[in-house]
Parts: sequence; C-alpha cells; structure tokens
Amino acid sequence: LWLDPEKTSPYDFYQYWRNVADSDVENCLCLLTFLPMDEVRRLSALKDAAINEAKKVLAYEVTKLVHGEEAARQAQEATEALFGGNAKDMSNVPAIEITPEDMTAKIIDVLTAAKVFSSKREARQLIAQGGLTVADTVLQDAEACLSADMFDADKSLLIRKGKKKYFRLLVK
Repeated sequence: LWLDPEKTSPYDFYQYWRNVADSDVENCLCLLTFLPMDEVRRLSALKDAAINEAKKVLAYEVTKLVHGEEAARQAQEATEALFGGNAKDMSNVPAIEITPEDMTAKIIDVLTAAKVFSSKREARQLIAQGGLTVADTVLQDAEACLSADMFDADKSLLIRKGKKKYFRLLVK
C-alpha cells in the first residue's frame, strides 16, 4: 500500500481500508482518523454485517486524509456503483484509456499493456480459472479480441479482474 497515487490509486487505497479485517477496525479508527472517540467506540461496537458501516467510515476518512476529500468521495461513489447494487454511475471507476485501434485488439494485449496484468501468462491463467469478466460475461478465450459492439454509447467497457478489481476501458 502506497501513499503516492501513482503507485496506489485513491480507489485502490480506499478499497484496502474498506476490506480491513473486522478485528482491526477499532485500532485503525483510533490511530488513523480524527473522529471523536465516542464515534470510534460506537462504530467499533458494531458486529457482523453492521461492521461494514465502520469500514466505510474508516476507508473514507483515511482516504480523505491522504488523497483529499474529492478523491475520497470519488472512491466512495465508485465503490457504491460497483458493489452497492443500486447506482450505475460508473464515472468514478478506475479508467484505462485506449486508442480506437485498441478496440479490436486482443483483450490480454490491451490489459497487459495497461498493467492490469503483469504478464500475458498471468492473464491466461486467470482467464482459464474464469476470473476475468468483460461486460458481465466471463471471458473463456484468452485469444479473444475486443470489438466495437462490446462498448457502450460512451465508448466505455467494464472489466472485472477476480472478484473485486474493476476497470473501465475508455476509448480516447
């Protein structure tokens, strides 16, 4: 985890704190936020599914301190759009800009060039395990190419790597 947004994006930074272990929430709230201790105790007392409220507060507060309020808000909105089940405004989801020529390139070439994968081998392995989703469809073929009809009207395409890593491909 890096404080530099070039190494860890505000969205990934937010996600790190959003997914901290339940047992660490109280310590993190105490040490890493400026919340009043009464609020820290209230949030720390939450159990089971309710502890997610405390994790949202933790993620927002720490991201706000490190990256600023606007970046924290954008990370929070992207998370709600992806995992909240109601909002579908994907404008704050991390984006990878591609050229119009990339719209017909091999998916693994585009994603490897964008550093989503460290290598084509990693990409092929994840695809073989059913871990890459392109526009709500699990990618089965490691040699599959992008096509213009995959992109929405805004020339955007949602990619999910594993269970929780999301990216939008945006045509410049």
